[in-house]
Amino acid sequence: MKTILIVDDTKSELDLMVHYVTQAGYTIITAQDGEEALEKTFANKPDAIITDWMMPKMGGLDILRQLKKNPETAIIPVVACTAKDRDVDRMWAKKQGVKAYVTKPCTKEQLISALEEAMG
Repeated sequence: MKTILIVDDTKSELDLMVHYVTQAGYTIITAQDGEEALEKTFANKPDAIITDWMMPKMGGLDILRQLKKNPETAIIPVVACTAKDRDVDRMWAKKQGVKAYVTKPCTKEQLISALEEAMG
C-alpha cells in the first residue's frame, strides 16, 4: 500500500483530503506546515506528497525546492492542491517540478486523479 503525505495548514482542508485519499486506499501521513512536512518526508519517504501552496513559515514551493536538493527525496512526486487557479500559477508550479495540480475546493475524483497522474 502506498503512503501519501498530505500537507495543509487549514485543518478542515487537511481532514477532507485525508478522507478522500484514505477512501481511495492509501496510507496517510499528515503535516500542518512545511517544516513538519520536510521532517516527515525524510523520516518516512512517502510515495507522493499532496501539499497546499500557501502556508505560513514554508509553503509548498519551498517544500518542493528542499526536496529537489536531496537525491533521496528529489524523486517523490508532488501534487499542488491550492486555491491559486491562474494559468500562470499552474505553469510556474510545473516548471518547479510539480507533477500534478488541483485547485481548491476539489472533489475526491479530482484529487485522486491528480495523485494518480503524479505517481504515473
